[in-house]
Amino acid sequence: MGPANRKKKRKKEEEEKKNKDIENKMKKDLENKNKEIKLLVLGTGESGKSTFLKQLMILYKGGFGKQDKALYTTTIRSNLISHTKILIDAVNEIGIEVKSKSKKIMRDFYEMEYYSSEDLTEEVQNQINTLWQDPGFKEAYDRRTEFQLPDTANFYLDNCERISDPKFEPTQEDILLCRIPTTGVNVIQFTVDDRPWQVVDVGGQRSERRKWIHQFDDVSIVLYVVATSEYNQKLYEDQTVNRMHESLILFDQTANGDFFKEKNCVVLFNKIDLLKQKIKNVDLKVCFPEYTSGKNYEQACEFIKQKFLEVGRNTKRTIFTHFTSATDTENMRGVFDAVTTTVLEAELKNEGYI
Repeated sequence: MGPANRKKKRKKEEEEKKNKDIENKMKKDLENKNKEIKLLVLGTGESGKSTFLKQLMILYKGGFGKQDKALYTTTIRSNLISHTKILIDAVNEIGIEVKSKSKKIMRDFYEMEYYSSEDLTEEVQNQINTLWQDPGFKEAYDRRTEFQLPDTANFYLDNCERISDPKFEPTQEDILLCRIPTTGVNVIQFTVDDRPWQVVDVGGQRSERRKWIHQFDDVSIVLYVVATSEYNQKLYEDQTVNRMHESLILFDQTANGDFFKEKNCVVLFNKIDLLKQKIKNVDLKVCFPEYTSGKNYEQACEFIKQKFLEVGRNTKRTIFTHFTSATDTENMRGVFDAVTTTVLEAELKNEGYI
């Protein structure tokens, strides 16, 4: 074979290889496009993970239908009663003085055993309103870091009359603020830009975390949720442990564990609206003695962020951070867009495109 023929053959082989590479890349692109993205949502109890999933329901699954609203109506009314009972217990345990009329109502609450949404009659609604207007109950609410009270208690108590109405239908805000402790595993699936997603939320209480191990296969990215406002609060499960400290420990265990040490991670610093209000009165120093910037919201945010970045020290992956309020739907849209971009960039990098 002469030089010209050899050159021609070599050129043909190069073209065939190039076409084969292009064909393989096209097949890989198609496989990636059809491959489901799995997002695992982690964090301690009360951090806001379930609220994030509700936002995804609103943004990508058409929101909540009549059946969902009926279920949430029952839960919201039960929340209202349970919040009232928690405040009654706090008034008694702290020893706060209340009006004589309130004392009688407090006794009625226990003698009549008001527990469920079915107990929320017009009479009970009036009793709750009377208690909530009592300065002693307002004082108990102001001292809520001394006991366990959901962040949304004041919203439901302020809206007691509306929630108690027989024709009540929960709004999107009512549902987002509704507190249902996650037990087991919650999964939602949806499609964004023709790409299937599976988002998995697992209970954040200590008793639930052992179930996480079954959700680690094929995870595309981890979303870890931190409640920034809980720096001066204790765990439900252990009144000696600070919630922020527990969140840092859990982040260390998950982000640096065998399953996730090379996985990209998004840390969602949640409840910044509550942090902004709390930091005016409670110095972050109560949680981190080394913090010296005073009651400054921006400085507190930066300090908390750096604490988590220090923990997620592995250099083989990237940790992305976002500050948000999970009850803000438009903000959550932006966060999820950022998560999507993070996943796609990681895929392109793995395939050698970038």
